[in-house]
Amino acid sequence: MSGFDVKFPKLLAQLHALDLDYDDSGIDFEPYQEFQSADDNAEWIQAWTGNSALDGAEYRVFGQDGTGGYAAFWMVRKNKPVLEQPVVFFGSEGELGVVARDFNDYLWLLAAGVGPFEAVAYGPDEGEPVEALRQFAASNAAAAEKSPAAVLGAARSEFPDFEKKIRALCK
Repeated sequence: MSGFDVKFPKLLAQLHALDLDYDDSGIDFEPYQEFQSADDNAEWIQAWTGNSALDGAEYRVFGQDGTGGYAAFWMVRKNKPVLEQPVVFFGSEGELGVVARDFNDYLWLLAAGVGPFEAVAYGPDEGEPVEALRQFAASNAAAAEKSPAAVLGAARSEFPDFEKKIRALCK
């Protein structure tokens, strides 16, 4: 299978270099140091959906929760860089949803203590702010601070059919 670049953009690499522990942050997230390979993407999306015709090329998986659910950029905006793509989550128990409109919004979600799993499984009200992530977002996000509810609301408003489209691919 043809591949794609697994190297992270600089800001994502810097974010994942932060030393954050679940016990400290409350965010169930294990960051990767590079994107999952094209072959691993194909294997994952086929297993998740039961659909052997899929190759997962529209996703760039960048981390997982403790149970193996994946956080990914969904490469849906034609000719836009990865950090301008929406962040989505595919849980190990079938949880599924759009988490943020882009990396900037994702940073503010994390700063509030809400990770990809928490956003999909529990919604915007579960997190406790994480100072290191708040400082990172304040220094690096190109957008003004947003509440978790605003981040999730904007993402779900822009991509209301994401879950329905993915469930339709399942066999």
